[in-house]
Amino acid sequence: MITKTSVTELLVRTAWHHLASSTIKVQKCNMSDQYRGKVIVAPMVRVCTLPFRLLTVDYGTDLVYTEETVDYKMLRSIKRQNDVLGTVDFIDKSDGTVFFRTCERERSKVIFQIGTNDAQRALKVGKMVEPYVAGLDVNMGCPKEFSLKGGMGAALLTQPDKIKSILTTLVQGLTIPVTCKIRILDSLPETLELCKLIEECGVAAIGVHGRTRQERPRHPNHNDVIREIAKVLTIPVIANGGSREISRHDDIKKFQQDTGASSVMIARAAMWNCSILRPEGFLPLDTVIEQYLRYCIQYDNPFTYSKYTVQNMLRELQDTPRGKAFLETQTLQEISIIWGLEDYFKTQLAKQNEGRKSLNFEMSEGKTAMPPSADHVKIVEREENGQKVVEMPIQFIRGNFNNADLPKMLLNTHVFRKQLKGPMYSHVIVDKFFSASVTVDGVRYTSTLREKSKRYSEQGAAIVFLHAMGLVSKTYGFVPPQGARKYLTEVTRQTVKEDVMSNEIVRNNDARIENEETDCKKRRLEDDSASVSLHQQESSQETDTSRNNNKSSITDGAS
Repeated sequence: MITKTSVTELLVRTAWHHLASSTIKVQKCNMSDQYRGKVIVAPMVRVCTLPFRLLTVDYGTDLVYTEETVDYKMLRSIKRQNDVLGTVDFIDKSDGTVFFRTCERERSKVIFQIGTNDAQRALKVGKMVEPYVAGLDVNMGCPKEFSLKGGMGAALLTQPDKIKSILTTLVQGLTIPVTCKIRILDSLPETLELCKLIEECGVAAIGVHGRTRQERPRHPNHNDVIREIAKVLTIPVIANGGSREISRHDDIKKFQQDTGASSVMIARAAMWNCSILRPEGFLPLDTVIEQYLRYCIQYDNPFTYSKYTVQNMLRELQDTPRGKAFLETQTLQEISIIWGLEDYFKTQLAKQNEGRKSLNFEMSEGKTAMPPSADHVKIVEREENGQKVVEMPIQFIRGNFNNADLPKMLLNTHVFRKQLKGPMYSHVIVDKFFSASVTVDGVRYTSTLREKSKRYSEQGAAIVFLHAMGLVSKTYGFVPPQGARKYLTEVTRQTVKEDVMSNEIVRNNDARIENEETDCKKRRLEDDSASVSLHQQESSQETDTSRNNNKSSITDGAS
């Protein structure tokens, strides 16, 4: 029996349902606006760390993605408010490294990309980063073996149920926009069906790399497929994969027009020289590298990531004297010297060290930073369980030694000549970092800095012994000896004039841009020709199919 009360309750519930539905649609619309008419920097491994992201913001990017972070790595991390750098850090508990560092300045621009194949894990990660980023993106396009074996990236493209589970869980559970980045499938109908499914999950936008999982950058991007996707979806489509066609800022708009997409995402073109994002045009590559390195120094970016990024900027310029000197570098300080930033490096390092000292967290976090020079090093002697212990903060940097003067070799030679007792090495492992001690004649020598290699930690302990005994110069281990790194020595001695090198880089960069423009035009002609050929082939196939179908119908009718 339907009563007046039950009818009223039904009407109220229906009204609330429509209101909630309308609210969701308004929120979805507002979130989608974040991805309309934008120029976006794509996620790039080892490149899209905080310094590079901030530099792209300086040059005018609307949004910038982080490099992909796997959900498991994020879930085993600890979050730390870094008052020294003014950042929020996510630290891998297994090795003590910072793998995601962000700051308030990029809060409205940065999109956190996650690698996952599980909805609940993805949601937990989303909740962890939600207060610090402008959006969350799920990587569904990476064709690398690591992602595929883990069921992530492009492996998800053939698992619609899992895609739906992950995306709907994130959309319903987070207050920030959720997107995903895919590659196209082997056929247009399959691709369109996948994109429609993704749109129905409630995502704010979809990024589309116009190549299949089997194709690589040398293959042409299928702009025509992206155009068809943009026609059938109502959410913003972000076109990706056009770096072959983009050699200057104006090409970004042309790529958007060719694909019919709402926005454009660029990767390699931005990595090579991210001042391509500036409507005013390119800056000299030297200027871009210097500004990038300033951010690296300011935000304590890992040396390996910094070097990798600069190396990708230099490209063929690695064959110049400065480029060869750069390849010999072993620390961020050495890179800063090459680009005239040594004083800035020392100033920033002094501030950071003072801050760490006041907060008293450097040792507990396993910080492995090389002191800037021998003048900053103190040798401390103490007693532990009746044994004399000598400590010194120094790291073993392989490039600072010739093969004939390695620390353990010099130590062994001295012990043999003096007929001393030892050496005996021992190790302590903390969060996958090694700390070694060497005992000679009953005295234990150790470095207070940890190494990622057991072998390197022993070399570090040997350096402490050599300095404590006064067997080497004060600069031993801190700077490369004569001949250890030929090109770096030449540059730091200024035998190569800075202005000559700077002009050479500008000239080479201008020539490269001109060559790339010519190559782009050729590729466009080739791609257009290939597209026409493909359409002709498809048309021919459709005609043949139609004829075969007609023959079949006649045969069926006759039978």
